[in-house]
Amino acid sequence: MRRLISDLRDVRYGEVIASYGRNHSFEAEVYGTQMLNDCPPDLWGALEPSAIATDLGALAVKLNGPRHWVLDGLGQKVAVVDPVLRDFNGLTMRRIATIDLGDDPSVIPYTKRFVDRGAVFFFDAGKPVYELVDPEGLAYVMQSYCVAVDPALDLEHLVSLGDRLSLPGGWTFRSRLLAEELVVDTSDKVATVLQDELENTYTLPA
Repeated sequence: MRRLISDLRDVRYGEVIASYGRNHSFEAEVYGTQMLNDCPPDLWGALEPSAIATDLGALAVKLNGPRHWVLDGLGQKVAVVDPVLRDFNGLTMRRIATIDLGDDPSVIPYTKRFVDRGAVFFFDAGKPVYELVDPEGLAYVMQSYCVAVDPALDLEHLVSLGDRLSLPGGWTFRSRLLAEELVVDTSDKVATVLQDELENTYTLPA
């Protein structure tokens, strides 16, 4: 399992999420700036979701971000063949994942979604991680924080984020330092992810 890129913690990116009705269900295609550019504010600010939805033939488009990684490296077991690149009003993005939205395309905090992203996430030993723990004891580790809802949010504020969240019953938020490297390998399986109400995104390691 090889890293393709390191030193990603706090690197900025943005995503366009386009929703479609397919096979009596809903599915989303995710386009992102990851490893292409740092989502320049002027280009990001000029994006118009309704115009993008019309261009893509989508039911709706959500601008997901800007976001910042809370992981340290990315890898992938299988190289992407013929990547799908799109230009959104001057901002280049690559199609990076699809999301099974089931029968409800809306984004509901603390609700699991299943993402086909084919990626490996690396969290370095000695670095902090921030986790949501569900009532069954499953810990979802934060992969990125979002500055769309709270533009003042940054890495320094994540340790006390739990004081701001309206956690469902039985859920907890915690931060800890990793004693050893954490690798989240979803290169050959669907990832389980969720968001809190500030649109920070977490992934299930197992």
